[in-house]
Amino acid sequence: MARRLAAAAALIGSLLLSGCGVDLGTDQNGEKVASSRVDKHWLVVNYWAEWCGPCRTEIPELNTLSEQVKGQNVSVFGVNFDNLQGEDLKSASKALGITFTVLAQDPAEQYDLPKSEALPVTYIIDDKGKVREQLMGEQTAAGVMQKLAELKGKG
Repeated sequence: MARRLAAAAALIGSLLLSGCGVDLGTDQNGEKVASSRVDKHWLVVNYWAEWCGPCRTEIPELNTLSEQVKGQNVSVFGVNFDNLQGEDLKSASKALGITFTVLAQDPAEQYDLPKSEALPVTYIIDDKGKVREQLMGEQTAAGVMQKLAELKGKG
């Protein structure tokens, strides 16, 4: 009887904790992207591809943005549009000079991101996990910072 109670308690505990933070899988280097990098953070999620000219131009801006928002509860993530994995993802990220975190798993379902057929596309997700903005086309670090400030001001 005691074992059943312990098992039931463990199951209930894990179910309760499962909603407290969801890891985003791994990054381009195979490292775990822990929920602590996402929970209560604003997220800037950018979709890119090697064959996308504007994406290539935009990446240095996103690298700059990633540095600018360190320590501000804002995280910048990339997602490869072609769903590259493993060494292919690592190589493509390195070839384009990406220094921010690239997610190996697409978070679209988790955040209910609208499907986009055009690139680049960037989503801003608030600290409660709600999509607040879809930015089509090439972005600048200054432009995204301004949009973040506007959205945070609206609450």
